[in-house]
Amino acid sequence: MPGTVQSIERAAAVLRLLAGGAGSLTLGEISRSLDLAKGTTHGILSTLKTVGFVEQDRISGHYHLGTALLRLGTSYLDINELRSRSINWADPLAARTGEAVRIGTALDDQVLIVHHVFRPDDTFQTLDVGSLLPMHATAIGKALLAYRAAGAVPTKVLDRFTRRTIIAPRALAAELKLIRENGWSAEVEELTPGEAAIAAPIRGQGGLVVGAIGIFGHVERICDSHYEPRPRLVAFVRDAARAVSRDLGAARG
Repeated sequence: MPGTVQSIERAAAVLRLLAGGAGSLTLGEISRSLDLAKGTTHGILSTLKTVGFVEQDRISGHYHLGTALLRLGTSYLDINELRSRSINWADPLAARTGEAVRIGTALDDQVLIVHHVFRPDDTFQTLDVGSLLPMHATAIGKALLAYRAAGAVPTKVLDRFTRRTIIAPRALAAELKLIRENGWSAEVEELTPGEAAIAAPIRGQGGLVVGAIGIFGHVERICDSHYEPRPRLVAFVRDAARAVSRDLGAARG
C-alpha cells in the first residue's frame, strides 16, 4: 500500500485550521498551531493561494479560506438538486424566449451560476457555470437579494459597473421592495451595456427562496422601446420559476 503524501496532509491541516479559526490567521499563528517551520508554512499557503483555496488580506496579511474552496463546499447536494430539478425547465424556457437561460443560487454576497443554457442560435457564447456575479447588478441576483432577510440591503460599498447600476442603499431597497411585490426582477444595462435580463425566484419546501432562474440577452430583445421588460418574456420566466419550485416541493401558488 502506498504511503500518505506529507505535503497534502499538511495542506489539509492548514485548511482545517482556517476553517475552524476566528476567520483569519497570520502566518506565525498558523506556523505555531501546526508546529511547522515558517518557510514550510509559507510555501503551503502560497500554493493554496495559487489554486484559490486560500486568500490573503492585502492590508493585514492575514490568511482565510478562499472562494474556490467555498464553492466546492457550499451545499453541494442542495446545489445539485437545484440544478437537476431546473434542467427540465431551463431548456424549454430558452426555446420559448429565444434567449440564454441561467440558474443561480446565493454564495455569500454573490450569485453562483449552477446551470446555463445557451441562446438557441449559432452565435458565439461562453459557458457561465461556476461564475460568480454581483447580486445588486443582476436580475438573478436581485431576485435572490430581495428575499434575503426581508430584502436587507448590503452594508458594504457596492461596485458600479455602468451608469445604470443601482448602488444607493435607498434606491436599492426600493427596487427590492418592488421585486417582492411583483415576484420578478429585471436588469437593464446594470452590469453590461447593451444587455438586459429578467429573473424570478425559485422556492423550495416551506417557501424558502433557494435560487433564481432568468433569461438574458440584448436589451432590444428583452425590453421594449421604453426600456421596460416585455410582459410576454416576464410571464415565461415566472412560469419556469413556478415549475421548478413545484418540483422542489414548494406549495403551489
